[in-house]
Amino acid sequence: MNFTLLFIGNLGGGEWLIILLALVFLFGGKKIPELMRGIGQGVREFNDAKKNVKDQIEEGMKNKDQEPK
Repeated sequence: MNFTLLFIGNLGGGEWLIILLALVFLFGGKKIPELMRGIGQGVREFNDAKKNVKDQIEEGMKNKDQEPK
């Protein structure tokens, strides 16, 4: 069982506020947009790679179906 997801689901408003304040304290107000931009770019690249793999699998399945038996 994945306990990490269970832990994140149990966070309330106060806990999120403490986490956000800790992030501001650690990274500063100017670094947070850069951090979020980097996370967004990483998620975008992951989704693009996932789409490419899916497209290649579907193309391979089409090619296999078109081969003469």
